[in-house]
This record gives sequence, C-alpha cells and structure tokens, in this order.
Amino acid sequence: QVQLVESGGGLVQAGESLVLSCAPSGSIFSINIMGWYRQAPGKQREFVAYVSTDGRTNYADSVKGRFNISRDNAKNTVFLQMNSLKPEDTAVYYCNAVIMVVSGGRFQGYWGQGAQVTVSS
Repeated sequence: QVQLVESGGGLVQAGESLVLSCAPSGSIFSINIMGWYRQAPGKQREFVAYVSTDGRTNYADSVKGRFNISRDNAKNTVFLQMNSLKPEDTAVYYCNAVIMVVSGGRFQGYWGQGAQVTVSS
C-alpha cells in the first residue's frame, strides 16, 4: 500500500519561512503530478500548488510570489518552500500525488496524512 509521507511542518512567526517535503513510501512505478493542498479550521480544503513531471508549476493566487514548489524526480520527492508566511497561511497542508504503482496499471491520486503549519502574528 502506497502512502505519502510528509515532513517539515511547525510553528513560525509571520514573515518567516518553512519547507515541507513529501515522498511516497513503498514501491511505485511512476508519478505524474505532485502538489499541495491546505485546509484551515472551519474551511474547505483548497489548492495551493502543483508541479508536473517536466517542471511546470501552478499556484493559487494567495501564495504566488511567496511559495515555490519543486520536485526531485530521482527521489520521488516534492517540496514546498514557503516564504513570507502570514497568519492566514495557518492550515494543515496535504501532499497529493498521482501515482502508477505498477507498470501497466492506472494512475491514481494519493494523499498524505497532513502537516500542521501555524503562523503566529
């Protein structure tokens, strides 16, 4: 069973930075898009950013210019560099990846367990 393992959350002050990382555990064949979503208390989960296999990226307007998503294809790892953090960035951040587990199989979406990011004012 493939699981996405996240790390790097924590408590920071406004204006500071954090880096989140995520990688699948277990054997996989291929990964397509990798991305991040977040869910603040009392709100729905929302898109943050994604990166394709060839490095194309897309960001939510609320994080453009502050967050940077990247991936290491050799290590099947995706990173989210979060700069100039604001209190409104406080949320649980979820990694998402579209993965083909075995050759010839189909791509399926997987979610990480979530990493808490808290930004104090």
